[in-house]
Amino acid sequence: MRPRERKPRVLVLAPGALFRSFFDGARQRRLGRSFQWSRSGARTLAAVPRATLAAADALVTTWDSPRFADDALDRAPRVRVIAHCGGEVKGRFATALFERLSITNAPGPMAGYVAELALATLLYGVRNVDAHRAALRRPSNAVYARIHRDGVGDETLAGRTVGLFGFGRIGRALALLLRPLGARVLVHDPFVGAAAVRRAGADPVSWGALLDRSRHLVLAAALTEKTRGILDRRALARLPEGCLIVNVARGALVDLDALTAEVRRGRLRCALDVTDPEPLPPRHPLRRLPGAILTPHVGAAQREVRAAMADIVLDDLERFFGGRRPRNRVRAAMLARMT
Repeated sequence: MRPRERKPRVLVLAPGALFRSFFDGARQRRLGRSFQWSRSGARTLAAVPRATLAAADALVTTWDSPRFADDALDRAPRVRVIAHCGGEVKGRFATALFERLSITNAPGPMAGYVAELALATLLYGVRNVDAHRAALRRPSNAVYARIHRDGVGDETLAGRTVGLFGFGRIGRALALLLRPLGARVLVHDPFVGAAAVRRAGADPVSWGALLDRSRHLVLAAALTEKTRGILDRRALARLPEGCLIVNVARGALVDLDALTAEVRRGRLRCALDVTDPEPLPPRHPLRRLPGAILTPHVGAAQREVRAAMADIVLDDLERFFGGRRPRNRVRAAMLARMT
């Protein structure tokens, strides 16, 4: 009789509560069927017991896991694969590590949910719901008479031009949601060909044209050195009065001080699920200004999204140790276009 083969050892680097929000009981049992696994909530690799690291064949990480420098795995010589529960890996792992071992991520489940929030806040802002609610909080029914007499402005997406900066998973999902509403969609994304944009029913444009022609603007692009602060004071000035800026990507795409000034003036409006800094300071004016809708990074915060990410991580680990190629490996050459 052949001796039973040793299961690969997987070390999960995540605090307990966060780990359980990804891996419920069923997924923990699945992890145990294929692997010997343990967990460490240490926030630095130096705090993980040396023997635990040295025995690991694979690591599972989340957004509260340690960062990995070039020499981070000197104490973990057996590790051949790191599976990340999330999308953002560029800032977590030194570039050299992407060629030395397999690093996978799991961004897919987030896109539809983030696009849904982008549409929800876009519609909420465009239909001016906050202002109408504020009017009805006053001890007066004058708003009914005013709307009966004058109607309202262009509080609709039908026939309006919505600009999308970024046409990855989120941008494409949002374009599909906008189509039945009758919005015209413009796209700027230097990494996506014009033909692919047109196949999705949108029009590819330059960055300048996106600013000049968009009635409303949605940010769904990765944060890179080229895109950091791209929506600065000069770019904001090119947008039309009343434009609603929706950011479901990265806070640092926007010059927050410049945007705050425009919202304070009443020239522009915003709906932000992400900010830089994050969390936004409790006394920041955007928390109170009319024309600003803020949510606390809830775009893909659903537990079911995390469970789907855990499934992807488990699939890729099982494929890797079964001698098959992981589906979601990130290569060093991909990092330039990633957050």
